[in-house]
Amino acid sequence: MTDSAASFTHPTGPGAFDFLIGTWEVTNRRLREPLSGGSDWEEFPATATCHGTLFDGGANVDEIVFPTKDFSGLTLRLYDTERDEWSLNWVNSLTGRMSPPVVGRFGPDGVGEFHGEESHKGSSVRCRFIWSGITADSARWEQAFSVTGDGDWETNWIMDFRRTH
Repeated sequence: MTDSAASFTHPTGPGAFDFLIGTWEVTNRRLREPLSGGSDWEEFPATATCHGTLFDGGANVDEIVFPTKDFSGLTLRLYDTERDEWSLNWVNSLTGRMSPPVVGRFGPDGVGEFHGEESHKGSSVRCRFIWSGITADSARWEQAFSVTGDGDWETNWIMDFRRTH
């Protein structure tokens, strides 16, 4: 296992997602009705495995399994050397279709922020992912939607990762 603090020596470049390599237990909290004004959250487990680094740290792939939800997902992360940013590309087993990527980078504080477009109930919304709280054995991922994109973000999914291997 690599030391995740060392992975973030250069947080925007290749290797920024090396902290994910390994196996994780994931606690999910998801808002049941995003963008409805509701506050009813559901909690469910998952396991995630990041299979290693590719392209000398410029890419990686992980799979997450949601056993109580009967689906799994896969994220392909790619580093664009020209733009100095990452694209995070998600696909789930229910549709087999890749969602539009979210793009961004890690700041000097080790927090990653990524933005893109998402479809929610047939409407286009802005989407934001935040990676934070990264240590050798834990990390947090959050997803938020915005109808206007003017900072009115509503967090609708939180994943807390705990390393198992």
